[in-house]
Amino acid sequence: MTVDPARRVADELRRRGLAAPGRLLADAHRPLAPLLSDLGTAIGPLLRSVSGPADRAVTRFIEDPDALDRLVHELADEEPHAEPG
Repeated sequence: MTVDPARRVADELRRRGLAAPGRLLADAHRPLAPLLSDLGTAIGPLLRSVSGPADRAVTRFIEDPDALDRLVHELADEEPHAEPG
């Protein structure tokens, strides 16, 4: 069973304390998702040859047009909600 690349990125951002800025950037770049996907398809073979099989998740993340939506969703699930008061 493989872990969704968006979840892996979200977990790594949380681990480094960058969940909020990561969500902000991912949300801001959502309109560019189709272009990023095309770019990932174009440079995917180059990334695989340089990084090897260990980082194929990164390539899959870049190539997936829905990845940014899932990343924003993953990061939103863990956000602390403000207490009313």
